Amino acid sequence: MCLAVPVQIIEVLPGDEAIAEIAGVKKTISTALIEDVQVGDYVILHVGYALQKIDPEEAQKTIQLFNSQVSA
Repeated sequence: MCLAVPVQIIEVLPGDEAIAEIAGVKKTISTALIEDVQVGDYVILHVGYALQKIDPEEAQKTIQLFNSQVSA
């Protein structure tokens, strides 16, 4: 099963890449599929690719829901 998750951009890199973080885990991801990525943006991440930007409040709700399910 594949899962797309919200992550926050913490650093924008050259060449359509960025460093994203979720739950303290940092990963270099591709931002080639979306435009104008900025530090602080939340994006949906799937298999290493940022698919689209999302609202920060919605991202936080999803992250909290995910965290509550993981710890249950």
